[in-house]
Amino acid sequence: MKPSSTQSMLSAIATLGPLGYAPAPGTVGSAAALLIGGTVTITLGMIPLVIMIIIVTIISFPAIDAHSAITGKHDASEIIIDEVIGQWLVLLAIPVMASPESAYLYTLLAAFVLFRIFDITKPPPVSTAEELPGAAGVIADDIMAGVLAGVVIMASFQFYGWVMA
Repeated sequence: MKPSSTQSMLSAIATLGPLGYAPAPGTVGSAAALLIGGTVTITLGMIPLVIMIIIVTIISFPAIDAHSAITGKHDASEIIIDEVIGQWLVLLAIPVMASPESAYLYTLLAAFVLFRIFDITKPPPVSTAEELPGAAGVIADDIMAGVLAGVVIMASFQFYGWVMA
């Protein structure tokens, strides 16, 4: 049966259009999220990023469910909207105003690398979160990977004595 136009639109959201079909789609999705989230954080601050995380998370559930229904696959590699959520969560751990400007780009790079490491290797609790049914499991593992990466970023700031804003 042909998917409805709504299902097709939601599926495209889940894959971020063609980005989900690129080689290494999770990394591509994380890089796109970092670029967008980093720009928003630098120019507008954290509040807009928090709002974006909430909106994208809400939209992700029906988008992932629609894509899974169309493809018959749970957590297909082309679903990368969950990477956006996880990567943006890491950005919340970066104290923009407290960072020396020259260090901010390095901190963004560290946030990207740490998120990808936790997302790919899936240490507990990431692996446990992934076991949730449906879209919740697809999203939860990236949320946990983002939280773990954020904890490492915050611990690094504390260890090196930078003041958290």
